Amino acid sequence: MAESQSMKPKDFDRLYKAFEASISRYDCGRFCAPLNDGSPVCCSVEHAIPVVQKAEWDLLRKRTDLWRPFKAFDKASQDIVDELSDDCAAIECKGARSCERDNRTLACRSFPFFPYIDRGGKLIGLSVYWDFADRCWVISNLDIVERNFVREFVDAYEFLFFKDPEEYDAYREHSLAMRRVFSRWKRPIPIIGRDGGYFQELPYGRGIAKADPKRFRKYGPWRSPEALRREMRELEAKIPGDFDWKSAFRAP
Repeated sequence: MAESQSMKPKDFDRLYKAFEASISRYDCGRFCAPLNDGSPVCCSVEHAIPVVQKAEWDLLRKRTDLWRPFKAFDKASQDIVDELSDDCAAIECKGARSCERDNRTLACRSFPFFPYIDRGGKLIGLSVYWDFADRCWVISNLDIVERNFVREFVDAYEFLFFKDPEEYDAYREHSLAMRRVFSRWKRPIPIIGRDGGYFQELPYGRGIAKADPKRFRKYGPWRSPEALRREMRELEAKIPGDFDWKSAFRAP
């Protein structure tokens, strides 16, 4: 990797302009919001606290008043803030109803995906932040991801890695951690290939094979309509009258 040049606000501006694609034609937040008091999981700091480089934060503060510094609300969230490196900041937005698509962070544009680095050190595609599998509808429906999103995602992270090799190192370590976790669970890792197609990395270093995305594991309430109804009852929540059942539970 090249020696670090570090990201500047202008670099994040360039990155934002090149990474605007939506994950899919679906408004995925409509599927998970009923389980989260009406707000998409990815837009709720109770589930995911946005962390940005300070250069990205400098850009956002000049562009919009959508974002503000994150205020910890419990010990766990305070621990996240305390563990941040000096060049990062935790921030929060005004909420999904106030979203400005042009002013989303890189983390917002990418969620629930991260750049997956294989054992040889190559960025081979996208995998998922597995901690959110029981809450994020997209993770149970990877076949809905658009190719344009994948292309822009890969280009954005290759640019980020060129400018800041420490980011590459962090995602390489995260990919390694995922391999350890999924081998312990005896589960394959789902991967969306950077050049097309779907793959899975088998546990215990048994290699990467082509995969049918419709056969990837489904999680939590997305296993079936019955599972969603059961979770709604447990949360004492209500399914909206215009809930798109057909889209939320396509045949596996």
